[in-house]
Amino acid sequence: MNETQLKEHHVQQELCTTRPAYRQGRNLTAVKVYTVSSESQHLYIYGVPKINLRNELKKLCTSYGEISNLHVVPDVPTEMFTECYHVQYRRIQSARIAKRLLDTRSFYGGILHVSYAPECESVQETRNKLMQRRRDVLNRLPKETNNT
Repeated sequence: MNETQLKEHHVQQELCTTRPAYRQGRNLTAVKVYTVSSESQHLYIYGVPKINLRNELKKLCTSYGEISNLHVVPDVPTEMFTECYHVQYRRIQSARIAKRLLDTRSFYGGILHVSYAPECESVQETRNKLMQRRRDVLNRLPKETNNT
């Protein structure tokens, strides 16, 4: 099998235990900052049990937004008896919501790990993402500074 190298941003981080109690919340979480370029409408979902759950995963993912593509990624290193799926959403906002709500979720006995996959984007998708971000920022600015 021709396995590709696992990229650094796909590795699940350790939980943060040094946060003050008043900032922690009920559950321990990892601290990771995402920039516009690291977010994507493409997601890799790790930890899906290898028992032909494509339709169940598709149903779960479509509850967060419209999906363009969903398939197994064959050459990604995974834990034994699990597989990795590549999910492409039509809108980046749907991918953000899905990532936040699916990460560390139990799914048919496995714990899902979801990460953005910006390396799967085309140049046009990256251009559209950056232009959309610019429009979003301009819409949030006060109207008198919007005229530049």
